[in-house]
Amino acid sequence: MTDTVSEVDLQELLNKLSRVEFPTLGHFLEDGFCAPEIRSMVAGPRMVGIACTARIPDADAIAVNQALVQLKPGEVLVLDMAGDYGHAPVGAVTAAAARAQGAAGILVDGAVTDLPELNAGANGSVPLPVFARGTTCRTTKRKGSGQAEFGVPVTIGGVTVNPGDFVLGDANGALVLTAESAAEVVDLALASDDAEPGILRRIASGEPLEKILYMG
Repeated sequence: MTDTVSEVDLQELLNKLSRVEFPTLGHFLEDGFCAPEIRSMVAGPRMVGIACTARIPDADAIAVNQALVQLKPGEVLVLDMAGDYGHAPVGAVTAAAARAQGAAGILVDGAVTDLPELNAGANGSVPLPVFARGTTCRTTKRKGSGQAEFGVPVTIGGVTVNPGDFVLGDANGALVLTAESAAEVVDLALASDDAEPGILRRIASGEPLEKILYMG
C-alpha cells in the first residue's frame, strides 16, 4: 500500500463501496472482475468486505475449518480450490461458522452445497452472501493433507486476490479492488449513480436520445 493510500480512511472507503452500484464501477475499471461463471448463490444480500484468503488443494475439509477460525469481523472468506470445481468446501455449517466469526461473505473458486439452507440463513437471519461457480452434492473430506496455504495471494475466476483487498459482490457478479483502485474511482462511481435517476426520467419522458446519451 502506498503512503498516499495508507492515509485514506479504509472504513470510509468501505462505507462508500457499500453504497455504490458495483456495475457502475465497471464504467471506470477494466481489471478485478471475476469470471462470469462465479456468481451469487444467495438471493438478495450484497457482499462488501476485506479478503481473508486460503488456497486449499486436495478437497481438504480440515483446511477449510482452519481458514474459518482465522476469520475476523468484516472479512470475506476467499477460497481458491486449486482448480477443483467438483468438491464443495462450503455448505450450511461452513456459512454458519463464517457468520459466527462476523464474516461479510464467502467467495469460492469452486462449488458449494446446501443451497436451500444457504438461502434460508441461520435461525431466520439474513443469509450470508456466498459466491461460487455452482453447486454439487460432493463435498470436501475430513483429511488434513497439509498442503493448504493461508493468507497468501490466490486466484479467483482469473483475478488475483491478496489478503486485505476489498471483495465485492452482487447479483451481477464479484470483483476485487485494491485500496488504491477503490480510492481512485469510488467517488466518480457514486456521482454517476446519483445522476442515473435523472437520466432515466428524461428517457421515460420521451426526450430525444441524442440529447441524453453520450454520443462521443
